Amino acid sequence: MSVPAKPPALGRVGEMAALADYRRRGYSLVAQNWSCSIGELDLVLGRAAEDLIVFCEVKTRAGSGFGGPFEAVNWRKQRKLRQLAEAFLASAPAGFERIRFDVASVLFDRAGLASVHLFEDAF
Repeated sequence: MSVPAKPPALGRVGEMAALADYRRRGYSLVAQNWSCSIGELDLVLGRAAEDLIVFCEVKTRAGSGFGGPFEAVNWRKQRKLRQLAEAFLASAPAGFERIRFDVASVLFDRAGLASVHLFEDAF
């Protein structure tokens, strides 16, 4: 996989890599890039057998020069993600008993290979 030079494209490729990892783990996609007036959720995933919905923030980097992707999810971002999750749940049909917030850290190396690390229940 080649690493896109521009940040928006890099983010989309990172989301695709994270989604592929979740699917390998048995999750299904509920929504991708869901947005409302306060912002956007990268990935919303479900695992029906566990009545679980996961809100995942994907942080992607091409190299580690600016710190690890996980470091970008500070308390302000966490607060915003909680607000977005509330808005999503208010607009979505009921059906999930448990909620979890994850962060997917996607780091591309110089060869363009993605390394995906999922931090489950990150906050």
